[in-house]
Amino acid sequence: MKPLWKVFWLLLCAERVSLLRGGALSLIVLAMGAALLGLSGWFITAAAAAGMAGAGAVFDVFRPSAMVRFLALFRAAARYGERLLTHDATLRGLEVVRHRLLSGFLQAPYARMIQIRGAQALNRLTADVDALDGVTLRLILPVMAGAATHIIVFAVLWWLVNWQIAAWIFVGYIIGAGTILWRMAKAGAGVSRKAEAAGQAFRSRFVDLIRARRDLAVYGRLPQQRAHVLDAETRRRAELAAQDRAERNAGFALNLLIQGVAAGALGLGAAQVGAGTVTPAFAALGFFAALGLAETLGPMRRIVSDLGRMREAARRVTRDIAPVDVIMPNAVDQMSRPATPAPRLPLQMFNVSLRRPGTQTIAVKGIDLQVRAGQTVALTGPSGAGKSTLLLAAAGLQAPCSGQITIDGRNVHTMPEAALRDMLTLLPQRSTLIAGTLRDVLRMGCDAASDAELWAALHACQLAPLIEARGGLDLWVGSRGEGFSGGEVRRIALARALLRKPQVLLLDEPTEGLDHTTAVAVLHAVRQRLPQAAILMASHRVAEIEVADHVIHITKNL
Repeated sequence: MKPLWKVFWLLLCAERVSLLRGGALSLIVLAMGAALLGLSGWFITAAAAAGMAGAGAVFDVFRPSAMVRFLALFRAAARYGERLLTHDATLRGLEVVRHRLLSGFLQAPYARMIQIRGAQALNRLTADVDALDGVTLRLILPVMAGAATHIIVFAVLWWLVNWQIAAWIFVGYIIGAGTILWRMAKAGAGVSRKAEAAGQAFRSRFVDLIRARRDLAVYGRLPQQRAHVLDAETRRRAELAAQDRAERNAGFALNLLIQGVAAGALGLGAAQVGAGTVTPAFAALGFFAALGLAETLGPMRRIVSDLGRMREAARRVTRDIAPVDVIMPNAVDQMSRPATPAPRLPLQMFNVSLRRPGTQTIAVKGIDLQVRAGQTVALTGPSGAGKSTLLLAAAGLQAPCSGQITIDGRNVHTMPEAALRDMLTLLPQRSTLIAGTLRDVLRMGCDAASDAELWAALHACQLAPLIEARGGLDLWVGSRGEGFSGGEVRRIALARALLRKPQVLLLDEPTEGLDHTTAVAVLHAVRQRLPQAAILMASHRVAEIEVADHVIHITKNL
């Protein structure tokens, strides 16, 4: 339940006034419902008793009937206000939660960020956040308002009727409903959790089917993936049917409880009337108040079917939510700032040891190196020796288990993020291009770059003739670089990196997929574009080694 309370606290902090007012109106609605039914029962019984006793002419019917009308009308108005306030506050609060979650994705550590698939992130931002509306509307506020209403009615019935009838109604509802809901929720939570998991699996698989439809068709896997999608949908429908059965069973059990409590109140009232300790009218008040309190249990049946779904959604959301609601730095302001003078010794590593991402295995042990301004250093070694891991650490995306990495004497893992990104750029092995025009894709590196600067970067990466022939900077780039070869995607990503004019450039196998002549031309052009940059690259090709000023061989740590 801890994630649910955390979500409720987030919503309460975001919309404190509206939720507190909505909670107060919810309490008023429930209390007035019990009062309305109890007063009506008392009024009818008292009027009938007065008529039978021949005192109908002097019985005051105006004030009770006026109170009944007041309670009915004011209760309707309070219900409208409660729904308006709580639903509006919940939707506004979920907007804050969604923003916090998106900020959490954007600020996540690199190891966590690479684990987040697009379909999973979409599910978190849509389905999971939408599931959290029940935390306030169907769980916390109804339970708190219902419990407070039972306490109030218990006190009033003790005062007006009899402590035995008041205790029977209070204990019967609290213990009975608590037991039923606990047992039903325990059984139904797993069902709702499985239904939500199946629904998210369906959405993820369907997104994967759409995005990978060409590859699936080429390899003849479309029917299998289609069956995979339909299997998730079949499981979702089966779990939803089980969820509906759990909710109906909970409703049936709660109805039996209501009838039992009301019958017990009626029997106790009849016994008290026979003993002469309670008048028939007040005994009727207790019976009808017990029926009126049934309204407090109405929302509870939904908890049985939604608790597992809400709990799992809250667990997933609170894991990735940003710790504080911060505004991401303005990328345009960062990119348009004038470049600071290049440090004399940009990048240094002192006795650095690194673990493989997500494991305790040592990938790199005791590395010392330095890359000066204007120098190119190539890292060579067998696959799995830790070259890419070393670049990630130099970029501040993975902390070393020992040693220190500095830029101009400043530790990269304690530098402010904006300052580090201003000085350093990493081109990883797998680069991603967003959908849009080529101009938009390149300007992710520098929003203020002119078309001439964009063309200069494309020329450096030996892409200008290709782009000119295909429509220029207005050429449409598909999602994840669709429409370009792997080598072309890498060179576009490299051109984007060059536009940032970094003081330290980290390249992970930058010429993969290029012939030797083109690879050499690209690397020489990179140096011409960034004459003072310190370049450190993971390399396994002759072209990359040829242009390096210094080569460091890394052996595989066994």
